[in-house]
Amino acid sequence: MHLRLVLLTTFIFVINALATQQIAFNAHLGLFSEKHNERLEDLKFIQTDTHPLTHSDVILNTRPMTIYRPRSLETLHNARRQSMRYGESPVEPLEWDVKEVLGPDVENRHTLAQLARMSGNAYALPGLPNWYEVDQAWNQSFPFGWEDEDDGFRGHVFRSEDNSTVVLSIKGTTLNGPTSKKDRFNDNLLFSCCCARISPKWLIRPLCKCYTTHWGCDNTCIANTLIDDSLFYSIGVRLMEDLIKEFPDANIWLTGHSLGGALASLLGATYGFPAVTFESPGERLAASRLHLPLPPPPSLASPNSVSSSDSDPHPAHPHLPNFHVYHTSDPIPQGTCTGILSLCAHAGYALETKCHLGKSIVFDTVGKLGWHVDVRTHVIKVVIKRLLEDVDVDWSDSDNYEDKGLWHRSWHWMKNGLLWGSTIDGSKANEKRREVPQAKAEEDCTDCFKWEFGDFKVPGDDDDDNDDDGDDIPEPPDPNEFWNH
Repeated sequence: MHLRLVLLTTFIFVINALATQQIAFNAHLGLFSEKHNERLEDLKFIQTDTHPLTHSDVILNTRPMTIYRPRSLETLHNARRQSMRYGESPVEPLEWDVKEVLGPDVENRHTLAQLARMSGNAYALPGLPNWYEVDQAWNQSFPFGWEDEDDGFRGHVFRSEDNSTVVLSIKGTTLNGPTSKKDRFNDNLLFSCCCARISPKWLIRPLCKCYTTHWGCDNTCIANTLIDDSLFYSIGVRLMEDLIKEFPDANIWLTGHSLGGALASLLGATYGFPAVTFESPGERLAASRLHLPLPPPPSLASPNSVSSSDSDPHPAHPHLPNFHVYHTSDPIPQGTCTGILSLCAHAGYALETKCHLGKSIVFDTVGKLGWHVDVRTHVIKVVIKRLLEDVDVDWSDSDNYEDKGLWHRSWHWMKNGLLWGSTIDGSKANEKRREVPQAKAEEDCTDCFKWEFGDFKVPGDDDDDNDDDGDDIPEPPDPNEFWNH
C-alpha cells in the first residue's frame, strides 16, 4: 500500500512538473509598415533590428495547450471571402491540424499581469507617461504601426530568448488623438447590433443603411460593410501573414486590451494561436459576421485533425485557446454600457455585445471586493495595478465541489493530501486556493436579443435628414477619456 502511494505521488509530481514550464523574454522586435500606395495588398510589415532587454528578463509560465492550425491559409481565406460575398459554403470541407503547443498559463496571476502590462504598453512608446515601468524588461519598445500617426492599428512584438515564442500585443481604443476616429469606427462596426443604430438615433450616427423598421437588420448588408480592407481586422490579417513568415517555427501568442483584445481573439481564432484579452467587448457576433471559419472540437475517431463538415454544437467554441479576462465592475465586456444615459453612448460608442469566443476568466470584483460598476474601471491600469498586482484573494469556486463526480472528488482528495499537505476530509475548505478565477465558457449567452437578423429589403435612407448615411461620423463630445489607456 505504501509503495502504491509513493508511486502515485511520484507520478503526480512528474505530471505537474511537465505541465508548467517557463519562458524568458529578453528581446523586443521592431516591425514597421511599408506601404507604397493605398492598396492593402501592398502593405508589408518588415522586421527591424532586434534589441536586447535589460538583465531583468520577464518570465512567463506556460502550459500545454491544444490549438487548431488551418491546413491551408489560402483555402481558409478563399472560403471566408466566398461566404461573405456570395453566401456560399466551400465545395471541399476546410481542415485544421490539431497540435499541442506551449501556451500561456492563464491560471498563473503573474503571467496574466505580465500579459496585461504588455497589452497596456501597446498604447504607448517608452518614456511616455502611460508606459509601464514596473518591470524593467519592458523599458524598451520596438513597435509596429507607429509610422503613420493616423493609423490606429498598432502595438508591439516581443520574442523569447530562444525564439520559441513570439507575443503580439495590439492597441485598443484611444478616445482623443489621431487614431480615435478609426478606433471608434471599428468599435461601432464590430460590437454594435446593427452599425451603431441605437435609440434615440440622434445620439450616434449609424455607419451603414442596414437597419429596417421594427428592429430588423439585414445580414447581407452587414457582411458587405465588413468587407472593407481598411478595417483593423483586415490589416491584422496582413500583419499575421508577415509575422508567420518571419517566425515559421515559433509559437505565436496574441494579447490586447479592449478593442485590441477583441482583435487579438479574432486573429487568434483565424490562425489557430492562443489569445489572452483584457476587458474586451464580446467578439462572438463579430466572428460570425466576418464569416470566420472556426474549427469544431476533435473527436476520438480523428484526434489529429478536424473538418468543417464536423459539427460543433456550442456557439462559444470553448475548445479554442481564447481566454478573456475581465471583471464585473466594467460594463463594457458585459455589454451593459448602453442606453441614452450611458457614458459610452454619449461618447459616440455603441458597445452592445457581450458574448465571447473560447472561455472567460471573470473576476467578481463587485461581489468579492465591493467595487461599484463604473466604466472608468475599464482602463488597463485598473486591471494591472488594482486587480492583478494588488488584490490577493482566493478566486476558487467553492460552490462547485459537491457537484463533481466521484472520480473528481477522489482526485481532489489525493491531490490535497499528497501534494499540498492539507487535511484529507473532502471539505470545501480544503480546495486548492486559486490565484485567478477558473476559465469557463459563457453558457446561454445571446447578443442583441431584441433584434431580428435576416434578409430584408433595406430602405435607402431612413433617418429623415436627406443624407446618405455614410461612414463620415462626426466627432463626439470629449468624455475626458473615461476608458482609454
